[in-house]
Formats: sequence, structure tokens, C-alpha cells
Amino acid sequence: MNRSQPLDHLEHLDKELVEELAQVARVTVREELREQTRKQRRTAVLYGASGAAALYAGGAVVVAVGLALAIGLPGWAAALITGALMAAVAYALRASAHSSSSEHHPHPPHRVVGGTPPVAPPGGLGMPYPPIPKNPPETPADLDDPRR
Repeated sequence: MNRSQPLDHLEHLDKELVEELAQVARVTVREELREQTRKQRRTAVLYGASGAAALYAGGAVVVAVGLALAIGLPGWAAALITGALMAAVAYALRASAHSSSSEHHPHPPHRVVGGTPPVAPPGGLGMPYPPIPKNPPETPADLDDPRR
């Protein structure tokens, strides 16, 4: 009787078990991801709908301001004043957003060998160069040195 036959049979069962477990894991992960994306999609749709409603509400407020100004002024003057007010609000909101984003996400200074860093990264993506380590890397000769 050949002793390798029972081991071969067990190896075949092990492979089947591993493949079956991998398939179950894939199906479970796929279903979990599908459920998460469904919830995220619903949240995104609700945010989009609230943004559209806010845009229409803002438009209604702008029209109301213009009509209120038109009571005492010519229509063109009321529209001009309303447009200038909206431009001032937009500028203030933009300035506020710009200052708050720079407060929360300061860019750490990077050392660049041989001069100043470039203004923009090549290709416009990511950091232009990897950051330079503060300590030089150890060489194999340094690792073999018993004095260290």
C-alpha cells in the first residue's frame, strides 16, 4: 500500500476547503461593500438634494431683496445693488473658507538639496520629490562596525 495516497487525498480536501473558504469570504466582503455603498449613495443623494434646495432658497432671497429695493429705486439700480451684495457675500465666504482651510491644513516645510523647492510638482500630482530624511541612511559598512 502506498502511504502517499491518503496524504494526497487530504491535500485535495485542504485545497477544496481553502477555495471554499476564500469564495465565502469574497461573497461576504462583496455583500458588505454593496451595503456600504448603498448607504453612502443614499447619503450623497440627500446632500445633493439639500444643496439644490438651498440654492433655490438663496435665489428666492436674492429676488426678494431685489424686489424690496425696487420699491424705492429703478429696477436696474435694485438689480445692480442686489448683485453687488451677492458678490460681497460670495467674496467673504470664499475668504473665510480659504483662511480656515490654511489654518487646519498647514503645509510642513520640506528641505530640498541644492536650492529652493519648485513652485508646483511635476505633472501637478502629489509631492514633487520624496522628503529628505533628517538622518542619513545607514550603510552595510556602518552596520558591521562593532563601534556602533
